[in-house]
Amino acid sequence: MKRTARTAVSALAVAGLALGLGACSEAAEKAVDQVDKSVTESYEVTYEVSGQGIESIDYHAGGGTAMEPKTESEKKPTTPWKKTVTLKGIMPPAVIPVSLTPADLTCKVIYQGKVIKEAKAEAAMAGGCVAVSPVVG
Repeated sequence: MKRTARTAVSALAVAGLALGLGACSEAAEKAVDQVDKSVTESYEVTYEVSGQGIESIDYHAGGGTAMEPKTESEKKPTTPWKKTVTLKGIMPPAVIPVSLTPADLTCKVIYQGKVIKEAKAEAAMAGGCVAVSPVVG
């Protein structure tokens, strides 16, 4: 291959590499922006609990960090119980009722009018309603 042809091929390869890296860089930047948004964006959910003999309801109310949310508790609540909270980023919405009679127990997590998690009876007692953050899920 002649020297000028080799130089032209090398120049094209370098240009192609630069364009490819530019595209990767843009994709990486978009991914970083999405992660930043997921961590800092806030969202609102409504918890609902119904049933008889409910001793307490524990729930994530937005305090603490996304990885270690602060749990608040309401003792001897009147049912049906409903609470709207603002959470942030990847913090999972969670409501966990404790009842002496779990047979008619129901818990729900509602986001933008849509139920994103629901549990009934023993399932509600065993783990409550814990959903994936709608910001990332």
